[in-house]
Amino acid sequence: MAKRHWLDPLARRLLIASGQLPPSQRPVRGGSGAPSAPSERADDVVERELLELKLRQDPALRLRNAEEVRHAAALGWRLDVNRATAADWLRLPGCRSDQVDLLLRLQSSGVQLSGPEDLLEVLQLDADQLRLWQPLLEFRWYGSPAPRPSPGPAVAVNRADAKALAALPAMDSTRCGRLLQERARGPFRDLADLQERLQLPPEVVERWIGRVSFLPPAAGPVLPPAVQRPRR
Repeated sequence: MAKRHWLDPLARRLLIASGQLPPSQRPVRGGSGAPSAPSERADDVVERELLELKLRQDPALRLRNAEEVRHAAALGWRLDVNRATAADWLRLPGCRSDQVDLLLRLQSSGVQLSGPEDLLEVLQLDADQLRLWQPLLEFRWYGSPAPRPSPGPAVAVNRADAKALAALPAMDSTRCGRLLQERARGPFRDLADLQERLQLPPEVVERWIGRVSFLPPAAGPVLPPAVQRPRR
């Protein structure tokens, strides 16, 4: 008798899920040995095993939705936020190339993110987007302890005056003067741009996460409309 191929059980489940075979009469059992919930749990097993097969065939496979994120998490896949590569980030549903570029620029300069709130602030993520990714995210900290949060209102670095900028942690007159000088050359695009142009050490940037915003510069004064003089 020929040996059964190792994919036979998976193939059978796929045929059942697609309606090409009748459902098995045996209850699907979970890891604890107890019967799983009827059809929904069986479908989850099929989808998870199918995703596992796809990931083996294509390690760079991009996850498409919350269900695939949940299955990838169940398979043990995680993204180490402070060590992730571009390919890792691009697996996440909806993760854009400009967001990946910002994260990698910060990572290359030594900046680390201490938790989901940091990622939310740095990327200006929608809360729903963060919840979608969160089952896969790990925030491991490397080196000295993570900085404590610096409470206070966010400062719009492209608009604030010297007095408002002075409220930022580790801001001194020299650093403030350089910020104003650089800002005159052009607005800051994001946190990585701010760090590069001001040559900020990573520990300062980490303390500024959530404390700076990058609203565009305020528009110049609006001139009143010209007065129409009556003709003589």
